[in-house]
Amino acid sequence: MKCELLLEDRNTQLPVSFRVTVGDLTQLVYFWLRGSLNCLANVYLSITLKKHKGKMSCLLATFVAVVLLSSEAFGKTVTGLFKSEVARQQNGQFITKFMYQGDNGLLVCRLDNSALATEKESRLLLYQDMDSDLDNLSCSDRLSRAQFTISLSQEEHNQTIPRQSSPTAWQALYADRYTCQESAVIPSHADLSFTVLLFNADSAGNPLEHYSAEEAGLQSFYFLLLLAYFIACCIYCQPLYQALRKGGPMHTVLKVLTTALGLQGCSALCNYIHLARYSRDGIGIPLMGSLAEFWDMVSQVSMLYMLLSLCMGWTLSRGRKPQSRPLQWEQSPASTALAVGGVVTQGVLLLWEQYSESESEHHSYHAQQSLAGLLLMALRLVLSLLLASVLYQIISTERSTLKRDFYLCFAKGCFLWFLCHPVLFLMSVIFNEHQREKVVTIGVILCQSISMVILYQLFLSRSLYWEVSSLSSVSLPLTMSRSNHKGRY
Repeated sequence: MKCELLLEDRNTQLPVSFRVTVGDLTQLVYFWLRGSLNCLANVYLSITLKKHKGKMSCLLATFVAVVLLSSEAFGKTVTGLFKSEVARQQNGQFITKFMYQGDNGLLVCRLDNSALATEKESRLLLYQDMDSDLDNLSCSDRLSRAQFTISLSQEEHNQTIPRQSSPTAWQALYADRYTCQESAVIPSHADLSFTVLLFNADSAGNPLEHYSAEEAGLQSFYFLLLLAYFIACCIYCQPLYQALRKGGPMHTVLKVLTTALGLQGCSALCNYIHLARYSRDGIGIPLMGSLAEFWDMVSQVSMLYMLLSLCMGWTLSRGRKPQSRPLQWEQSPASTALAVGGVVTQGVLLLWEQYSESESEHHSYHAQQSLAGLLLMALRLVLSLLLASVLYQIISTERSTLKRDFYLCFAKGCFLWFLCHPVLFLMSVIFNEHQREKVVTIGVILCQSISMVILYQLFLSRSLYWEVSSLSSVSLPLTMSRSNHKGRY
């Protein structure tokens, strides 16, 4: 879609027309936001460092500076060794997989020793939508099915990918003269070093954007997510910090919620740094990608422990807990055992899912590409049913309308947290293959953030929670009263 702008030249007073695409407008708004936020960050950092000299302000300033001063670029690079022995064992050594879209796709292969490649008759094979049926073919038939065969006889080879009507996955395999000759002896040559660059076309049609189709847009999403975190932090950081210092009936819950939200922010920051670096060199910072997954896992585990402790603790001890204080943190042996059991199970499944993949490429655990990922979703469904039965028992026996509203709001937050992942995973089937992982990843992050907001509003509400808990207004967590009422707790 294109639109035409008519502007008037100041000097000649003549109209000048410009054709602008929607992609150009999107990029213009994106970079305008980055520039505006950079200016805002500079002002905020100077004010923050003057007013608050504590560790929290310095840490926040460091995070903001790292994110906002990152440069913008694109890229994917694969480096390694062409090995004749591996190519023979696999009927073609797998090199990489990339999803091309649109026009002017490009693959660049660079060699360190072109003479050795010529001697070995090395070639790079490109397959479009590689079929599993190819595994049943003979070695020579399998290699002959390649859409493109690139003879590696020079230091650099460029291969243009034809126009793709829809995003299509292409796989690159390596083969040489020894791949299909099982009886031939492979000489003891050194392995052939290579560098493969993969390019999609940018908005101008130039092969400069190296994100695969299933990865496009994730960096912009994490940038906007960090922007939202930054703005929310500027607005709510100080009152929340005062609430945590003051304490209150929900002090432990607020600490866990704040910790989980902070861990999600750290995960988003690490993902953004990884993708920003990945966009420049195509490799990224694998440590940052692993850290992002680690912080996300810790956040998931902490939220699970809090929700199970609140819900199961209240139910298992409701007979001796004052009814005027619903959903208080409970540390009875039964509730602790249930919470710890759920946390350990989820933690083991998360670690299993992360380290069971043999692929070296960075994937979010939201992709659910293994048995452990499916078991994780099953665990969330079981926990949702457990919490539903518990909350149903509570609500069905509760006479107070305000308390029922309180529990219903709590149930919304819990169900949104646990069910968003399985539901989005099932809904992703209706999307194209290159969109599924992005839909699940972005949807889960947004839904769980909304769930945290619901729980924050619930436990910090000066109206509903005050009525339900029968607490005075000065003892509520966010009440800015100067008098000390700690004796009320």
